[in-house]
Amino acid sequence: MPGVSAVLFDVDGTLVDTNYLHAVTWWEALRQHGHHVPMVRIHHAIGMGSDKLLDHLLPDDRDRTLDDELQSAHKALYAPYWPRLRAFDGAADLLRACAGRGQQVVLASSASEREMHALRAALNADDVITAATSADDVKQSKPAPDIVQTALQRADVAADDAVFVGDTVWDVQACNKAGLACVAFLTGGISSQELRDAGAAEVYDGPAELVHCLRDSLITR
Repeated sequence: MPGVSAVLFDVDGTLVDTNYLHAVTWWEALRQHGHHVPMVRIHHAIGMGSDKLLDHLLPDDRDRTLDDELQSAHKALYAPYWPRLRAFDGAADLLRACAGRGQQVVLASSASEREMHALRAALNADDVITAATSADDVKQSKPAPDIVQTALQRADVAADDAVFVGDTVWDVQACNKAGLACVAFLTGGISSQELRDAGAAEVYDGPAELVHCLRDSLITR
């Protein structure tokens, strides 16, 4: 893929260590509302938007009028962690390495605007971020391709001129629908085999390994 001019990054679980926090706070929000969902199922649903996550985890015949309460409960349980969020080792270095090559760095996240402030504070790399998305920018969350397509529009590049970096099968599926190559990390707790089966072009342990291997990666080949 010659001439990659933009690198699109998922943030939760890819650049910032949040997936298990989301899993446990969703577990508690669901428990509070009488839904006892095994943690492993919740973990594998992380990366979807909250609406799709609830559809994935809960019965079709549930009282959907309570979905907003469930989402609010999750946000209330998760928000206290915001000041303590930590970026993965090498995350900021990876963004700066891409920017140093003249590539646009775009955060392609479906987090809320307020949550994005916390995530960007944890990253501490605003000086090299070209653009960012949030939940307010799209109609559908992953695995729908809306976030990916919006990020491409923000960068003003075609799918062939960009690479997406994510950590879940939902990231990979969204990229497949958008016609965009996806590099995946193991930082979200999803296995290499699952990510490759979904269509990930390359899989790395995390940002630090990709920084080390950047010259030979899909991003720079």
